[in-house]
Amino acid sequence: MNEHWVTFDCYGTLIDWNRGIRDVLGRVFGEAAADAALRRFHDIEPELQADGRRTYRQVLTEAMRRLGADESEVTALAGSLPAWPAFPDVRRALEDLRASGWRLAILSNADRDYIEASIRQIGVPFELAIVASEIGSYKPGTKHWTEFFSRTDAKPSSHVHVAASLFHDIAPAADLDLRAVWINRLGERSSLPRVDELPDLTGLAEVLSRL
Repeated sequence: MNEHWVTFDCYGTLIDWNRGIRDVLGRVFGEAAADAALRRFHDIEPELQADGRRTYRQVLTEAMRRLGADESEVTALAGSLPAWPAFPDVRRALEDLRASGWRLAILSNADRDYIEASIRQIGVPFELAIVASEIGSYKPGTKHWTEFFSRTDAKPSSHVHVAASLFHDIAPAADLDLRAVWINRLGERSSLPRVDELPDLTGLAEVLSRL
């Protein structure tokens, strides 16, 4: 049986990643410096993930250190992640997908304990979650997708990837010639190929039903 699968990025797509990070940066560095610190974090994070050797907990801790946090605060981001909230549109959208017969998976640049905490925040079960710290690779590397297809009966013709990040997800999905729906929460522009684009997950079940 060729089952239909939809894979998701988690942080930025399902979980409000920027809000969770900025709340901590505002507390640690002050509100006036928080936006600049967030932009710097987005530059630092891929550098720390490049060789795939660090856990995401270690990535977050070292990022705080490089941002100049006091040693007493370097674990603040890592400690806060389990409480980062899901976007309000997520639960209903995922419930609609499950009701429509889609099997759900997460492909995440995170650790197992983090993704389990975030799934509890989301409140909807997933059949599978593949995390970077267990495969030694961070997106935009393509090992998450290799692992996904090797662990399931999914075929590209019955699979769609859904994500907000152009760099981490939409670009590598295009390189792999996989169908992708871009969740453009930030109002960005891109010429990268995708089968559809939505401002959030509202209506995703209807979009996928047409594919």
